[in-house]
Amino acid sequence: MKILLSSVLVLFLVGCGSQDENKAVKKVEETKIEVKEEVVPKEKKIITNVATTGKSLFATCSSCHGVNAEKKALGKSQVIKDWDAAKIAKALNGYKDGTYGGAMKGIMKGQASKLSKEDIEKLSKYISKL
Repeated sequence: MKILLSSVLVLFLVGCGSQDENKAVKKVEETKIEVKEEVVPKEKKIITNVATTGKSLFATCSSCHGVNAEKKALGKSQVIKDWDAAKIAKALNGYKDGTYGGAMKGIMKGQASKLSKEDIEKLSKYISKL
């Protein structure tokens, strides 16, 4: 854009014939307009937590625990349907930090590590009401 504007201005001033070429170039240099463009690199992405409710968070869990948390995950875990929110939060936080779990500890650590503190709270409340 700057080059195009400068070129048009030079052609205009040179074409007028009233000024010599050096004065025209000097005039163009004095009237340059600086244009700043802000470029956001593709690597810079805004990450948001799409799952904003306990129900949407539980969608991942339901594939193993059942739609209503009524199943033993992969036939090995406890049924979590009747657990209260505090027990669920304690289990999820324990899976996340590696201090809780039996046969499913490895799988659940990977799942719980993706959850924020707020996610665990929402998920615990949701499951406890199923």
